[in-house]
Amino acid sequence: MDCLALERFREETSRVRSLHKLRALRDQVNEEFGRRLLFADALEWNRELNECHDALIRRVIALSEERLKEERGEDAPLPYAFLLFGSGGRGEQTLWSDQDNGLIYADPSSADERMQADCYFAQLAARITEGLEAVGYPPCHGQVICTNEQWRKPLQDYRRMVNDWIQEPDWEHVRYLLITVDARTVYGDEALGRALIEEIYRYTAAAPAMLEHMLRNTLHHKVSIGVFGQLIRERYGEDAGGVDVKYGAYIPIVNGIRLLVVEAGIRRSSTEERIKSLIAGGHISEEIGHDWLEALTLALKLRSMTPFQIEEDRYVTRGKLAADQLTKERVTELKQCLRIGTDLQKYVKKSISKETNKG
Repeated sequence: MDCLALERFREETSRVRSLHKLRALRDQVNEEFGRRLLFADALEWNRELNECHDALIRRVIALSEERLKEERGEDAPLPYAFLLFGSGGRGEQTLWSDQDNGLIYADPSSADERMQADCYFAQLAARITEGLEAVGYPPCHGQVICTNEQWRKPLQDYRRMVNDWIQEPDWEHVRYLLITVDARTVYGDEALGRALIEEIYRYTAAAPAMLEHMLRNTLHHKVSIGVFGQLIRERYGEDAGGVDVKYGAYIPIVNGIRLLVVEAGIRRSSTEERIKSLIAGGHISEEIGHDWLEALTLALKLRSMTPFQIEEDRYVTRGKLAADQLTKERVTELKQCLRIGTDLQKYVKKSISKETNKG
């Protein structure tokens, strides 16, 4: 899909008046991008696909606002931002990614304004979530979603929550901090999303010891390759003989890169941009950076090849390559990706340990 085609898609999406028609556009996107996957550059394919996801999500939000306006006669009482976390925040959604999102709004100036804002944004969040489900995006199983009050609140409350996590950096709190680092504003006031992320960057710059807590979470998912270079395959169930590409290849790579950009103070959302910024800032050599870009390219490609199904009218996947997909070519690509991923995890561990010891 070239620039002109993407622009036409955005224009067509912006004119759609119903969720039913928006879902038809989503199905067309999945069909076209699924057909092109094996013949396209994976990074370019990923960028274009996520432009389409963003356009669909923005239209769902706009239609949800219009619905509330018709029903309640109200516009949003305060500026707000709709945030994407996870692969959406990084601009790396697959054809079947779920909803990982939040909603942040400007601080109310009075108790009455707070009550009005809480009520409005709770209803808006419910309509957005329903709309995204109708378009084929299942809700996040981990409840990182705007209908959950934890991820829908004013900026001051988000800041308070982040500081609570920082003051008590247990496993779950650090996981939430790392989730928040990936936040990206897809609709609304970008300054609100930036202010939230800045809270984390400011603290880690002043207290590098937090990086050690983040490192433990970052290295939790091990690369799916054994000490003798063999693939670690699923042993049981319907995925037996297959390989977990999401958690065994993709997640270890993006998690490692994310921690390095936090250490370096780089504000970028996509893993590709993060690697290029690490190279440009002299934090890593071009040779290492290009290896990491190769691993990311392979991980995105292989992750997007995992089988999917439609359940309750929503796209879902288990993120695993099936045994019969592991051709000689696929195995070669996967092993190359995993070898680089293993080296990346070692690099991250060494870099963070050096930084915390210096601090």
